[in-house]
Amino acid sequence: MRALVVLPTYNEAENVLPLAADVLAQDARLDVLVVDDNSPDGTGDLVETARASEPRLSLLRRSGKLGLGTAYLAGFRHALDRDYDRVLTMDCDYSHHPRYLPHMLEVAAEADLVIGSRYVRGGGVANWALRRRLLSRFANFYTRWLLSIPVRDCTAGFRCYSRGVLEAIDPFSVQASGYSFLEEMVWRVHHAGFSIREIPIVFEDRTRGTSKIDQVEIFRAARHVLITAFRKRPPRAPLPPRKPPHR
Repeated sequence: MRALVVLPTYNEAENVLPLAADVLAQDARLDVLVVDDNSPDGTGDLVETARASEPRLSLLRRSGKLGLGTAYLAGFRHALDRDYDRVLTMDCDYSHHPRYLPHMLEVAAEADLVIGSRYVRGGGVANWALRRRLLSRFANFYTRWLLSIPVRDCTAGFRCYSRGVLEAIDPFSVQASGYSFLEEMVWRVHHAGFSIREIPIVFEDRTRGTSKIDQVEIFRAARHVLITAFRKRPPRAPLPPRKPPHR
């Protein structure tokens, strides 16, 4: 199994190289793709230099701050074009710790989507204010109830998708970004009949750099979930043309 870890970045110069090195150290089957949105702090330049001596590290530079959802999509396309079997996504600030990756790959052998979850037994959060805890809990209850998803952590960005899932659910038609993208992806995977497993992780708030989530994104995600709930079914990727029978 070949697996690609997609790291979307914007101003993560303090974190990107240590995190990439820690990811690669977890399993020889893992490669890393940094999708950088033209970070003014030089994140992309650091990766460009490091990849000269690390063949498992790749860089995709983008023209500007284009959003988390489109960064994931760029990573999906990169992985599918290069025949990776699994595609993992995680934050680049150590809130998703690389130590969970081996277990995630182990579970991925039996599940189509694996989610590193804060809200299953054994999971949790560290260094969060009460207001943030309550907001996250409510967002997940709201999404789970409206979209009929049996997942405790619908907004988690620490995930492992199988190639088959990405080929079937057409993620490239998702218009949302940020939390909205994550919520719609879980909705598509579940309602397409694929298996989902959650494994416990402790989400640790960043100690370096600045968070990119703001109030506008939170309200945008809530609105998108409400709109999604009124759709009859998730769109699916078109089936490939049938080959003519051999004669």
